[in-house]
Amino acid sequence: MQIGVIADTHSKMRPEALEVLKGSDLILHAGDVGRDEVLDALEAIAPVVAIRGNIDKTGRAATLPDVQVLEFLGHAFYMLHDVKTLDIDPQGRYRVVIAGHSHKPRNEWIGDVLYFNPGGAGPRRFTLPITVGQLQVSEDDVVGEIIDLRCRQTASPAAG
Repeated sequence: MQIGVIADTHSKMRPEALEVLKGSDLILHAGDVGRDEVLDALEAIAPVVAIRGNIDKTGRAATLPDVQVLEFLGHAFYMLHDVKTLDIDPQGRYRVVIAGHSHKPRNEWIGDVLYFNPGGAGPRRFTLPITVGQLQVSEDDVVGEIIDLRCRQTASPAAG
């Protein structure tokens, strides 16, 4: 199962992010969605499960839950916007903790838990990369990958 993971779009849906997410069986959005058009564009690719981020005060995003607990192929997932607000110990309960908020990509195993942040896919924040994530889920394993969208942009013709 291929799960696309995106966060912190802040109303900006980049075409190169959509291109990377094509082929996903499901897309998870870890908050700070922004305008409804972001969810519409993602839903045109695959079913979407999303949570509310700290900027999500209007539209469909305002009605999203703060946390989602999900299960895929026997692996339990816990999705929240800011990992700093995680108030449970996921060890032994969850295989994957997905968060956004920081715009900093993270694909790190701590014990038996994968902490996964796809990074920010919307407007650039400071010097952080613009990224999305993919999770390959099988009955035996979960493998995360961070994809830098700068590598996916089409080059502009050189001025001459």
